[in-house]
Amino acid sequence: MSNEKLTDEIALQKKLDRIKHTFIILSGKGGVGKSTVAVNLALSLSLKGLRTGILDVDIHGPSVPKLLGLMGTRAGVANEEIVPIEVFGQIKVISMGLLLAGNEQAVIWRGPMKANVIREFIQHVAWGDLDCLVVDCPPGTGDEPLSVAQLLGARSSAIIVTTPQQIATIDVEKCITFCRQVGLPIAGIVENMSGYVCPHCGKEVNIFSSGGGEKLAKDYGIPFLGSIPLDPDIVKSGDEEKPYMYFYAGTKTAQRFEEIVNKLTYPEKHEPDAAGKDAESKLPVDSPSGDKGKEVSMKFAVPTNQGKLCAHFGHCEAFALIDTDGEGRIVNEAYVTPPPHEPGLLPPWLSQQGVNCIIAGGMGSRAQQLFAEQGVRVVTGAQGEDPREVVEQYLKGTLQTGANTCDH
Repeated sequence: MSNEKLTDEIALQKKLDRIKHTFIILSGKGGVGKSTVAVNLALSLSLKGLRTGILDVDIHGPSVPKLLGLMGTRAGVANEEIVPIEVFGQIKVISMGLLLAGNEQAVIWRGPMKANVIREFIQHVAWGDLDCLVVDCPPGTGDEPLSVAQLLGARSSAIIVTTPQQIATIDVEKCITFCRQVGLPIAGIVENMSGYVCPHCGKEVNIFSSGGGEKLAKDYGIPFLGSIPLDPDIVKSGDEEKPYMYFYAGTKTAQRFEEIVNKLTYPEKHEPDAAGKDAESKLPVDSPSGDKGKEVSMKFAVPTNQGKLCAHFGHCEAFALIDTDGEGRIVNEAYVTPPPHEPGLLPPWLSQQGVNCIIAGGMGSRAQQLFAEQGVRVVTGAQGEDPREVVEQYLKGTLQTGANTCDH
């Protein structure tokens, strides 16, 4: 190996060392909603506080920019690295669609060129430290999935997306064979479009067949991660470029994505898998406090502007999320950027983050009602500036409260 190639390999390995785990999203055929599943699983991982990246390696037909509302956005370059686009303050995204001069521009490349670009997407992108990287591959078992599996290998596992119909599950068998031939562990199978959610009554009806993915998983000894119904709101969110897990948090379909992520991140809470080494590929997650000896008993949210408690809950720059242990001691503090303001969105979004008490200067009555429905305690009229001090005062019973500054 030449010195130049050795230097290149070392640089790649340094990048990989900063990514704890990679989920490679595969499908045997197109049209099964793989990209939708990939994006919403990544969003759900991020909502759990995990540092998450999304890598779209569908060179010829990238869908991720559309699903995340990034059409027309272009990635930049700094310090000789591509700078990924950050969405919602904590998810890093790179896609061929973020590098082209226009959305109508076609990419006409053969296999070796695509393999080189995928390597560039890993080695020369400023990913930083990630808990997990979600890779959206094009359908099938061609150049792109093979390049990703060979590059990311040991710290990766595949999530195979299918629909219930037999023609789709036949192609999944090819994906399973592909994974086993290249030594890629399989985290599990997701059955998408499993039933239809009526937009009027919310009832789920099996308009196709169902259970094909689960049966296939059982036959091959692979974990079945769950099923996602065909929900009109998922279609709507994609068309409107509003990520489903942010704008429809708290819905039954969103809960399905959460359940899948729970199986990926907390495997010890679920039944043992029959897949042997496939089960070992799942991502372990530390407790939110970062201290495994202390159990987090409460998570507080405090709306802030420039790091200080702000008067208007719905228009803050960021939420301070503060964890306390069973003895009322603060064990972790983090700031998260909320999704774009939309009526009724923040209460389910914060509930999904695990918040069980919000302390605010002001909040409208409708928002308070929505928090109550989520089981989140609301404290309004809080006085003070530093979010940490506000929470400490609340825990000690010394928090000063005044009039609700946003009572409408």
